[in-house]
Amino acid sequence: MTVADRRAAVTKGVEAGLSMRRSCLLLGLERKTFRYRSRRPRREELRARLRALAEERIRWGYRRLHVLLRREGIQANHKAVYRLYREEGLAVRRRKRKRVSVPRRPMIVPQRVNERWSMDYMSDVLRGGRRIRIFNVVDDLSRECLASEVDTSLPTRRVIQTLEEIALERGYPERIVCDNGPEFRSRALDEWAYEHGIALDFIQPGKPIQNPYAESFNGKMRDECLNVHWFADVAEARSLIEEWRRDYTQVRPHSSLGNRTPRQFAEAINIQLRLQELAS
Repeated sequence: MTVADRRAAVTKGVEAGLSMRRSCLLLGLERKTFRYRSRRPRREELRARLRALAEERIRWGYRRLHVLLRREGIQANHKAVYRLYREEGLAVRRRKRKRVSVPRRPMIVPQRVNERWSMDYMSDVLRGGRRIRIFNVVDDLSRECLASEVDTSLPTRRVIQTLEEIALERGYPERIVCDNGPEFRSRALDEWAYEHGIALDFIQPGKPIQNPYAESFNGKMRDECLNVHWFADVAEARSLIEEWRRDYTQVRPHSSLGNRTPRQFAEAINIQLRLQELAS
């Protein structure tokens, strides 16, 4: 039983007619501890802003909320934010995950933006029961989500069209990691990749862990977007998923990138490479 629980029990005992001395003795609580009242400032403005951010980002923990507060110029260390976060009852319920004890081989990390992409499918159900598919493309170094295509059917033709639209903006990658789905093993996609000098790296069947960047992104989209919204139709799904994708790339802090956004990290890497080229 925590100190807070004991203080609450003593209060109930006093209200029931027991003396404070007797209640504290029964619960093993010092009377001076029971009488103590915190002198910390309430920091109502910080509490209000923290509650507002938590209501907007219902699946974010206190660390990412702390990053947003710092961006807004609010001075508070992470311990103070955590204390207020707990006091306001904002803690996110954690989902238990199955632990894998099999030793894993380290995956080679790309050194340049656009060196390697990962792509994968997701699915969800509309309010009327109709199933939709989501085709995601992620840059493995910067963690940017380059596209999230949504429709009831996404054949190979749409996959190639989406990849071409990305390439028009940022060029073609050297490699693309994907699973063994029929859309990815088609002759049309193979010919497109060969034409543009792109290697398709297929993972082993039943081994999604070999496509970790896409799987990690899919988990975040499921937790923070798909599980939060119940889409009425395809148009609403496209709008809300695209809004979340942009927010993920341009606003959401990423802990593995030093709490920078994927877009900020990509820009920093590109500047660093240009400086290295000029120096050489």
